[in-house]
Amino acid sequence: MEHLDTAIVLIPLIAVIAPLAARAIGPWLRVPVVVFELALGIVVGPSVLGWVGPSAFVDVLSEFGLAMLFFVAGTEIEFAALRERSGRRAIGGWLISIALGVAVGLLVAPGLGAVVIGIALASTALGTLLPILRDAGELRTPFGRAVGALGAVGEFGPLVAISILLGSHRPGVATVVLAAFVLISAGAIWYALKAPQGALHRFVNATLHTSGQFAVRIVMLILTALVALSIVLDLDMLLGAFAAGIVWRLLMRDADAHDREAVESKVEAIAFGFLVPLFFIYTGVTFDLASLLDDPRLLAMVPLALLVLLAVRGLPSALAAPQGSDRKTTAAVVLLGATGLPIIVAVTAIGVDEGLISSGLASVLVGAGMLSVLLFPLIGMALRGDRVPSTTVCVDDEL
Repeated sequence: MEHLDTAIVLIPLIAVIAPLAARAIGPWLRVPVVVFELALGIVVGPSVLGWVGPSAFVDVLSEFGLAMLFFVAGTEIEFAALRERSGRRAIGGWLISIALGVAVGLLVAPGLGAVVIGIALASTALGTLLPILRDAGELRTPFGRAVGALGAVGEFGPLVAISILLGSHRPGVATVVLAAFVLISAGAIWYALKAPQGALHRFVNATLHTSGQFAVRIVMLILTALVALSIVLDLDMLLGAFAAGIVWRLLMRDADAHDREAVESKVEAIAFGFLVPLFFIYTGVTFDLASLLDDPRLLAMVPLALLVLLAVRGLPSALAAPQGSDRKTTAAVVLLGATGLPIIVAVTAIGVDEGLISSGLASVLVGAGMLSVLLFPLIGMALRGDRVPSTTVCVDDEL
């Protein structure tokens, strides 16, 4: 109860401090807000100050935050981009990454432990990269679409691999279960595409500024329903969250642009104003820094794991660079493609719970993921340069 009492105050405080800190150093160094959330979580957690500790209640909220992160990622999926040259090459690059990742895993852990490591190394943090691309004005550019394709494949591919290879079912049964989930999700997607949504859009518009808030309520219903379905089928819940984002995007595709943007703003307020920061802060709180500090060999493995992540996930990502890209743009694609954390956190937690990898090895991989979030977008966006007109930044700041 003591940990819960302090967490209730300190986690919201950190959530406020993090963007202020990012804005304060912004003129000199563009650091993603998530970096401050993770770092401050570690500082107040058991590894440093010990002001906040593990809490079952906060852990549940953190899981909701992770689900919300993947829901937003699902809403941002550009299916057209996946059919383009960059999208096709992103898929090919991910297949190379997962093969290389499992090969590296076999050198460290036997059996399914190698699969855990391979999935972790083959992931890309689309949910983390989207706000960075949006803030930099890159979301709709060829560069941003290429990175978005990398992120979509680098999150969806690992989720499928987790569901098939690391579920409690045997691989053959897991494939059937996954197929059942895909069929149900496909039915929801078909309904969103084919059924007229005019009544839904009108009701969304009528309740946008009332206590009804129908859009937000139906978002939460779709999210919880597909997450619950994935849990019932013993699949990773993030697969359901990702699918929910896709379904909602399709339901609203023909809505009035103003209404669509208003709903997106409300959903993002819940996600990035509350649940997602809580996930990243709590990840910092529960990060096992002590095991790294107690074993110099593990600590030394963190930068090595970061380089392996860059080689395994980053280099194949270069295939998806926009046609005619210069060296700086290609390097930026490599760096952003190698940025991973949410999947690494999720799959290593499964690995530790199932006894497939040690908590120390999990800490090494999560530590490398945290460093990738800290360093790779920072360097990658610096290579791209400032693409956002100053007037646009001012308008966004006022909004």
